[in-house]
Amino acid sequence: MSRRRLVLIALGVVAVAFLGWRFVRPMNIFAVSPAFERPIDTAAAPAALGKLRAGECGVCHPAELAEWKTSIHSRAWTEAYFQVDFRFDGSQQICKNCHIPLDRQQEHRVLGFRDAEKWEPVLAPNPAFDPVLQHEGVTCAACHLREGKILGSSRARGESPHAVEALADPNEICVGCHVVQGERWDTFYRFPPCGTTAEISAGKGEWKGRSGEYAVPKVGELGCVQCHMPLVERPIVAGGAPRTARQHLWRGGHDPATVRSALAASFSEPAASEGERSVEFALTNIGADHFLPTGTPDRHLSVRLRALDAQDRVLREESHVLERTIMWRPFIVDLWDTRLPRGEVRRYRLELPPGTETVEALVRYHLLGEPRRRRIGYEPVEPISYVVHEERRRIRPPSSAR
Repeated sequence: MSRRRLVLIALGVVAVAFLGWRFVRPMNIFAVSPAFERPIDTAAAPAALGKLRAGECGVCHPAELAEWKTSIHSRAWTEAYFQVDFRFDGSQQICKNCHIPLDRQQEHRVLGFRDAEKWEPVLAPNPAFDPVLQHEGVTCAACHLREGKILGSSRARGESPHAVEALADPNEICVGCHVVQGERWDTFYRFPPCGTTAEISAGKGEWKGRSGEYAVPKVGELGCVQCHMPLVERPIVAGGAPRTARQHLWRGGHDPATVRSALAASFSEPAASEGERSVEFALTNIGADHFLPTGTPDRHLSVRLRALDAQDRVLREESHVLERTIMWRPFIVDLWDTRLPRGEVRRYRLELPPGTETVEALVRYHLLGEPRRRRIGYEPVEPISYVVHEERRRIRPPSSAR
């Protein structure tokens, strides 16, 4: 056997072994950046905050507490789908740093890391662990406590049990978990798994790179709190004077009303030609600077169009999906993305068979794809999809179509 052939065989064996390893290795889909490699240190928390539980903050801030209780942030750790998905993916420590970000919320302390990528932490029992605080998920101190200081929209006025340091911009807090940065050599998708901030820049035509190259250039222009924490006039503390503040709601994909407000949907009838008739159904992203839907790649929109006769029998039916499709192995690559960027219109034409009297459109928002649900064995506690838009429309008879 020639030396050249031996070299080719050896290279082939190495390539097959490498690709095989890529299919069975643990799936690390982003780089662990210093921003969230460890939980938030609470050792220097002001004594006035007690055990850092939301109820303690709510004594002075009852309106904020009541809103937080209705938010998905309050269920960041206990939400049923997250818990199933978390265990399916190996209960990675890094997930805790966003879903239960305070060190007192975690059963273990992070002493260091066994690997350079910081996916394998060295853990030890945490004597300060508070299981009640853990179940609060993204609680008050998760956003407002840093380095022993309470952060707010402005410095505390008058008497306060704790000092407040003004944030340069409240969107800084959102970026801590809602943008995953850091470059990986094997990552070729345009946006990280929850790539909301990258999508905002891309929608404005400011950035067309890939995920590992993205950094937030202007935090103040993201608009996270401007949309998801609406302004309100009310006292910051119970009994105080009303002032401009923000609601602690964070409505998003889990809230049908919020998604509906971001989408416009409409039928139109193009002029008939040579006896052929059709309708056009249009979807437009009118309310979100990021793509719709956004968040994990499992989220998607489905569109079902039907042509019905006078007895509501289905003469024709078409289905479309607005989704992001990623190849995860052996390399992470964006294959296609049919979601709606900021301001974009998506049009679907339905040809109408003879006898069509009514057309129907049904748009649904899916929090989770059915293949993923089956794969991880999740049995929904709550609906994993809901109707965003539903419309029935009688069409003009052929003689008046134009």
